[in-house]
Amino acid sequence: MAKYKLTFKKSVTKDLRSIPKKDLSRILKRIETLAEEPRGEGCIKLSVQERYRVRQGLYRIVYEIRDDVLVVHVVKVGHRGGVYKAT
Repeated sequence: MAKYKLTFKKSVTKDLRSIPKKDLSRILKRIETLAEEPRGEGCIKLSVQERYRVRQGLYRIVYEIRDDVLVVHVVKVGHRGGVYKAT
């Protein structure tokens, strides 16, 4: 399978600043695995939007998959309690 390119929404940088370093390293590793297999283990399609999410501990990574150009676009990273609001 071809490797996908990772892109990030500008606001993801701000999202990542508020996450503790020990959790941040795990989240970044999880994002890297999305380039290999964007619909891998634990991937769930969000019902209303054309977006997907994966869990990493108490945090969620919300992203879009663009198969035509082989891009995984990370839209939001945040705590499970508030990540789905206003994405």
